Amino acid sequence: MARFADYFIVVGYDQEKADSGEGCGKIIQRFPKKDWEGTAFPQGVEMFCQPGGWRLSRDRKAPTFFTVVLTDIDSDRHYCSCLTFYEAEVNLQGSKSIEADEDEDEEAEEDGLIQPAQVFAPKSLILVSRLDYPEIFRGCLGLIYTVHIDSLSFPLEGLVANLFTFQVPVAGGSQKLFSLGAGDRQLIQTPLNDTLPITCKSVGLLFQQLGIQNVLSLFCAVLTEHKVLFHSTSYQRLEEACRALEALMFPLKYSYPYIPILPSRLLEVLSSPTPFIIGVHSMFQTEIQDLLDVIIADLDGGTIKIPECIHLSPLPEPLLHQTQTSLSLVLHPDLEIADNAFPPPRTAPSNPKLLDKEVRAVFLRLFAQLFQGYRSCLQLIRIHSEPVIHFHKTAFLGQRGLIENDFLTKVLDGMAFAGFVSERGPPYRACDLFDELVALDTDIFKEEEASPAKLQKHIRAFSEQLYKNENPNPHMAFQKVPRPSEGSHMRVHQVPFPLLDDERVENMLQEGIAKHSTAPAFTRPERKCVVPAGPPVVSIMGKSGSVFNSARRLEVVRSCISFIFDNKTLETEKALPAALRALKSKAARHCLTEELSLHVQQNRAILDHQQFDHIIRLMNCALQDCSSSEEYTVAAAVLPLSTAFYRKLAAGVNQFAYTCIQDHPIWTNQQFWEATFYSEVQTQIRALYLNTPEGKDCITVRLKDAGPEPAAGGAEEHTAMALAAMQLRSWPGLSKEKQHELVKNEESTVFSQAIHYASLMVYLLIPLDTSKIKLLRSAPVADWESGSNSIVTNSIAGSVAESFDTESGFEDSENSDVANSVVRFVARFIDKVCTESGVTQDHIKSLHSMIPGIVAMQMEALEAVHRESRRLPPIQKPKILRPALLPGEELVSEGLRVLLDPDGREEATGGLSGGPHILPAEGALFLTTYRIIFKGTPHDPLVGEQAVIRAFPVATLTKDKKISIQNQLQQNMQEGLQLRSASFQLIKVAFDEEVSSEMVEIFRKHLQRIRYPQSIFSSFAFAAGQTAPQLILPKQKERNTGFRTLSKTIVKGAKRAGMITMGRGSQTTLKKNDRGSRMMWHEDDDVSISDDGEPPPSSTLRASEKSTMEQLVEQSCFRDYQRLGLGTITASSSRSKSGEQFRVTAVNRLYSLCRSYPGLLVVPQAVQDSSLQKVARCYRHNRLPVVCWKHPRTKAVLLRSGGFHGKSVVGLFKSQNPSSTVPASSSELSSSLEQEKYLQAILNSVPIYFKMNGNNTLSDRSLQGLSPGSDRRASRMPKMAPVHLDLPFSNSFTRGGMWASLRSSSRLSQHPSTADVGSKQAGKDLAPPAGSISLQAQLLKRQAALYVFGEKSHLRGLRVDSSLNCELVPVDFADMRQVKASFKKLLRASAPSATSSDSEDSFLKALEDSEWILQLHKILQLALILVELLDSGSSVLLSLEDGWDITTQVVSLVQLLSDPFYRTLDGFQVLLEKEWLSFGHKFSQRSNLSPSSQGGGFTPIFLQFLDCVHQILEQHPLEFEFNQYYLKFLAYHHISNRFKNFLLDSDYERLEHGTLFEDKGDKQARRGICIWECMNRMHRRSPIFFNYLYSPAESDVILKPSISIPSLNKWDYFTDETLSMGPHYDWGMMAARSDSSEEMHTLSNSKRRIVWPCYSSVSRAQPDAITKLLTDIWRLEGELNQTSEKWQTTLERVRISIQEDLAQEGNLRKQSTVSISGLIPTPSMQVFQRRSMLHLPDSALGEDHSTSAANGINRRAATLYNQFTPKSEENRSYEGILYKRGALLKGWKPRWFVLDITKHQMRYYDTGEDTNCRGHIDLAEVESVVIATPTLGAPKHISEKAFFDLKTSKRVYNFCASDAPSAQLWMDKIQNCISDA
Repeated sequence: MARFADYFIVVGYDQEKADSGEGCGKIIQRFPKKDWEGTAFPQGVEMFCQPGGWRLSRDRKAPTFFTVVLTDIDSDRHYCSCLTFYEAEVNLQGSKSIEADEDEDEEAEEDGLIQPAQVFAPKSLILVSRLDYPEIFRGCLGLIYTVHIDSLSFPLEGLVANLFTFQVPVAGGSQKLFSLGAGDRQLIQTPLNDTLPITCKSVGLLFQQLGIQNVLSLFCAVLTEHKVLFHSTSYQRLEEACRALEALMFPLKYSYPYIPILPSRLLEVLSSPTPFIIGVHSMFQTEIQDLLDVIIADLDGGTIKIPECIHLSPLPEPLLHQTQTSLSLVLHPDLEIADNAFPPPRTAPSNPKLLDKEVRAVFLRLFAQLFQGYRSCLQLIRIHSEPVIHFHKTAFLGQRGLIENDFLTKVLDGMAFAGFVSERGPPYRACDLFDELVALDTDIFKEEEASPAKLQKHIRAFSEQLYKNENPNPHMAFQKVPRPSEGSHMRVHQVPFPLLDDERVENMLQEGIAKHSTAPAFTRPERKCVVPAGPPVVSIMGKSGSVFNSARRLEVVRSCISFIFDNKTLETEKALPAALRALKSKAARHCLTEELSLHVQQNRAILDHQQFDHIIRLMNCALQDCSSSEEYTVAAAVLPLSTAFYRKLAAGVNQFAYTCIQDHPIWTNQQFWEATFYSEVQTQIRALYLNTPEGKDCITVRLKDAGPEPAAGGAEEHTAMALAAMQLRSWPGLSKEKQHELVKNEESTVFSQAIHYASLMVYLLIPLDTSKIKLLRSAPVADWESGSNSIVTNSIAGSVAESFDTESGFEDSENSDVANSVVRFVARFIDKVCTESGVTQDHIKSLHSMIPGIVAMQMEALEAVHRESRRLPPIQKPKILRPALLPGEELVSEGLRVLLDPDGREEATGGLSGGPHILPAEGALFLTTYRIIFKGTPHDPLVGEQAVIRAFPVATLTKDKKISIQNQLQQNMQEGLQLRSASFQLIKVAFDEEVSSEMVEIFRKHLQRIRYPQSIFSSFAFAAGQTAPQLILPKQKERNTGFRTLSKTIVKGAKRAGMITMGRGSQTTLKKNDRGSRMMWHEDDDVSISDDGEPPPSSTLRASEKSTMEQLVEQSCFRDYQRLGLGTITASSSRSKSGEQFRVTAVNRLYSLCRSYPGLLVVPQAVQDSSLQKVARCYRHNRLPVVCWKHPRTKAVLLRSGGFHGKSVVGLFKSQNPSSTVPASSSELSSSLEQEKYLQAILNSVPIYFKMNGNNTLSDRSLQGLSPGSDRRASRMPKMAPVHLDLPFSNSFTRGGMWASLRSSSRLSQHPSTADVGSKQAGKDLAPPAGSISLQAQLLKRQAALYVFGEKSHLRGLRVDSSLNCELVPVDFADMRQVKASFKKLLRASAPSATSSDSEDSFLKALEDSEWILQLHKILQLALILVELLDSGSSVLLSLEDGWDITTQVVSLVQLLSDPFYRTLDGFQVLLEKEWLSFGHKFSQRSNLSPSSQGGGFTPIFLQFLDCVHQILEQHPLEFEFNQYYLKFLAYHHISNRFKNFLLDSDYERLEHGTLFEDKGDKQARRGICIWECMNRMHRRSPIFFNYLYSPAESDVILKPSISIPSLNKWDYFTDETLSMGPHYDWGMMAARSDSSEEMHTLSNSKRRIVWPCYSSVSRAQPDAITKLLTDIWRLEGELNQTSEKWQTTLERVRISIQEDLAQEGNLRKQSTVSISGLIPTPSMQVFQRRSMLHLPDSALGEDHSTSAANGINRRAATLYNQFTPKSEENRSYEGILYKRGALLKGWKPRWFVLDITKHQMRYYDTGEDTNCRGHIDLAEVESVVIATPTLGAPKHISEKAFFDLKTSKRVYNFCASDAPSAQLWMDKIQNCISDA
């Protein structure tokens, strides 16, 4: 029984404090005066009854009622019901404090008249109780208020006294009537069970307000301990919402602050760090907006706001989905039938109180499913006198398969769950609904998921039980509570609430209590019962179908163990690797521990050395592979075995298994030890009670009472829990002595276990070799809190921390005192478990004193073991294979014995992709002057003896880091090295024990030395084959009259300024430079020592200028200028023949104009050499605009330059060098003038190549792509000056989408000027003109003769006179940082260092994240736009960054796409030499080859370019003479240091090092290896670089690949590898022939060869048809002793013979093509190539006027394939699309028709690409072909003359062509065919 109410309080407005500004309340009266015993008076009630603050009011408000919940220090709740009403404020002085209209109040006072009150103050009546009956309290307070307001004749004192005297039963479902004595009759209904929360209808209301999804989010938030805040304008609603949310958590109890209504004064509570559930009034919305980590729910608006920083863990699937479905069934039953055609008649909506219970039933069921089987993971530690129970969290999560699940892990870690275990753990206690539900069988839940009807029925049944709990009695007795009369609170004259008489209340109270105390206290005994155990834990996902065949694996493990114990050595060797692999499955690990335990007798098993080693490996493997979910179970099973197996080392020295399995971090995990200890204790306690004789009798008797539990298995079957339940039941009846004895027995059991475990821990923690302290050195991955620490293979990666963090129990082991740290760790464990399990203090103390002794003894014993174990003969290791070296390559270090570990790539590990287990492989790591090589053999003997080679050039090393690797063979941790290469390779090795760490360090030092050679002459390209190279640097003379030099100060100043432009006046002598003999200008991108002055004198430049000129003219650069007709070398003064627009100038022959440019440059004819110096100053690094390519047809030119300089640099120079102020300013002026003149000269030289509406210059293809819309728009343009383009560029231009696409980055698009590229006022800060016309109109209006593509920021510095016919286009591109970052991610994606734990992280996802493809897309996009512009006759100047990265990429691609010459082998070489090498792409800096670029990292600009070429080659395979291998070869070797070509940053540097020109005379000169010579040799020898499909188009030379991101593919260069011989880019050079002969040899012996994709080179093992034939011919020639013919000659002869065979068909083709409307189709394989980036796809057939060209495939190319692909290709003399009318009443369908003369048929297909013929018309049967009239249903948009009929002897076919001419053409064709026949 409980007191109905504890306190009654009257609170009013506090006048005294009101002057302070903020109103507050004060307690006027409280009853009773003294606190009740055990129930303190609640503090701060006056704040809570006006949560919004105490304020006076201008009008009377209606009384309000709400309940506040206060929690006291013992976490008991007090429910304070507040009824608030307003009374007239008597004291008018106080009215001053009201802010509003104060003048009125003052007037009132002056008049002195008493007027009706204008100010009202709130007053509250508060009832405080520990019972939760809000409605009853509302009645009681209402009654007191009614008696007062309606002045009824009942004494208020009596009513108040009665509140306290009345006693209420707590639970049991009884009804209780009572009256306060004011003519009322009230009824209290107690619930049946007080553990279930009472919700009335609040849960239903919460779902109504917020919706299913939001409430579920809040539910998860509360369970995972986040902060939740409700706000609403109603206090009552806040209280209900909080109550509902808490009720949903049942059976968990919320143990954090729970404040349904928070008063304004306490708002700062919201920023407290603990989780909470709080409600506040919506008036404080602004205050709560800036809370960062609080989930805010708006009850009135129905929304919740989850801050970004909070990650809400959702419920695990499938529970989440099931819960949502069930809730939807309950809350929206009409949703299911909403779509029914005949919905059933509307059923009455469910009673809100019942609906509320249904929702709760869903959540109760959810908890039952979440915690299902939780009882089987309870560990019973003590039974008497109090049960002590521990929950084995890891086992529960592991068995449920939810170890990774965030939600459940957080719930189990939470305080609520800890309470749940301590409350519901004991096996004998009162049970409730949840206990029944959680004990249900899983199958029941499964059935319900399957049928919604069953589910609904179950939910109904539960909800009825919940409803019955709150409303047990169907018949409610009659209640009567008087209410105040209507409108009573509005009366003008009201008496204030009177002061009650204290004495009287007190007396009545005493009387009442005395009266009640005589009545006997009624207490209901609590019904206890045995808690049903329920099913064991099962995985939540159901049985996940295991991919592997478990039984087979278990067999492997069993047989392996039996081999070991039978001493069958050979069989063991074979079976072991398979067994080790089988141990990856869970079942096999359990099988292993069971099998091993069978071989243990009397706790000991002696083994010989070999057996011991094998057993150790199996144990280690089991421990290493187990996932975190079952780590504990495996480790716990291995524990007893580790102390059982041992071997004899010497007399009296035994080595136990535990000394060899100490490396696993699980042994340093305190939680593992606890869990294992507790489960052991549980077994012991169970044994204790099973064995007591009286215990046994009790059991059999008890079982009968226990009810349904069967006694089948006799005593053995009893779980510890069942035994505990019986013990607990019998406990109260036992005598004191007996009780004492039981407690003592239990305590000593726990104590003995603690001793046992202390020594076990010591065994496993003290390392065999105490000098190494492995365990203490590597910090464990284990997070001590979370208890899950999965050992990934690389688990303790690289952390060689010298001490554990403090958490781990091994602190400060600097003194490497193993003993101390172990003692501390064990002591901490002992303290925790012993205090938890109630071991006496004396026992704990004695244990503590024992530990150091155990440790000391163990260390002593181990010393002997360690000493003896070192004497064992070493295990035989495979012999080290030496790698084959290239000519000139020398070993730097002998091989270090290592194990090549598999990394994150699946190939070669026999992973999901299958294949043999090539890795791990045992071998050695070698370092040569050129490469890092691993060579070894697969560790798995079943794979065979093949060599495994993984290598890469030292120069490509991007990162080497030391790691610790879990050695797969010895199963222990080892020092390892991870080497990553920019050639997309990763070598991850573990060093063998014999390799000391000093050797590893020496290896790394050598590696660093070779990685960055001191000069290029010590790099492999030069050093190959030479003895230790002498470093001979070019000497420098003090002065050299032929050169002007610069003063040091200016250089320094310039470096500070970052970019250099100089006045002419500074001609002082250069003192010896600080930095040694040469000035190096490639220190960093931005700093270059002035390129304006001459280079420092150097010995190589002494050669006469004449010979220099001769050599320059021989360079490929100049040869290409001549091929393009870009003029001849002339002096600037003499004008050459008038036709030449450009000339080649030699002004830079000594690199005095620009260091990073070639010696010969193409400039406009009109420009004098002298002015070039001035122009150059306006550009970065003096890279002025020069011509690099000319369009053969439109004569438009492509120019390149560095970015523009702003004025700022000149300004900087002024301030630094005051003496030369005047020249500087004048030079600034002259430079910009010269620059303008220069641009003008370029403009004068480029053609304005537009014809009036004649045939326009765009490629045919872009015409086809135009939509009719753009045609019409264009034709309306006025035909005035030739500048107006009559046709738009291409539809991308017309749509205005072109420049837009260049500004995809936000940086550019913010500036207004980008919106208007057409602005001609570029000089005036590019401001858009008023009323900026749309871009597309601008472009149509006028196409400029020159487009300057520049960076946004630099275009401002460029002044362009508005009269110039020139456009500036801002471009956005990836800068070096982005490229570098992207490359880094690409490397990691291609060769990940470890397998990703997240299955989502696939290679393709990583590739996407790297944004590599996106960057290719941007580069190609820019290149295509330039191609389009050049092709339409505009010239282009590309002026980006420094002019040597992205500029080079784009310029090269433009030439490659536009000019077929560059798509040949020779042409591509010219392109690279000209654009990349001569124009100064900084190869050594970007590829990080030189010591100076050491920190820079790889920036693979050239690789990106090659990838772009690969994309184009993939889409246009017929257009390139070289193949993919050629590109890969370049990609590999431009960073390998194997060839000298890519070693320096510019021609100037190459000249300086003497490598630019081949010195004919001096044979001694170090020539270095040239890549082109090498590749040409290889090409001559075999068709290794040749593309057999090469068949260039005559007509359409421009390629327009599709560059949308989906059409760009991953380049297989990034991921392919051949482990059989290492990267084949190195061997391809030498062994092409010898290799093939070997292979032929093997081929002849056996017909079958196994080809493994990652091991063998597939292209070599399965060559394509032509290569195979050529090899066969070559072999036959050899056999016949003929001189072998060159492969080119052979291929050419085949070509010619094929062409002769095709001549006849070719003639036919030619005749037919002539008649096709003049649009000759391009040869191409795939139809999609017909569309370029800038063209709309052909949208509909009606708009496509040139059908035959759009879809026609050039047959000439196709026939070439037919020679090699046996596909019977039909002859097609004419083909295209016709509409054909189907049979009667069928519509018109477009079909692809083919007229075939040879077969004399007209066939039709669904589409042009279709190979299956749909039908044919035999031409022999055709009688006539005539023009016809359109019939019903014909295509609408086609002219009437396009229809014709074909009459055959059988029927008439109706056809319709796309337009009249093509109809006529078809008719002629058919007519010809008939007449030919």
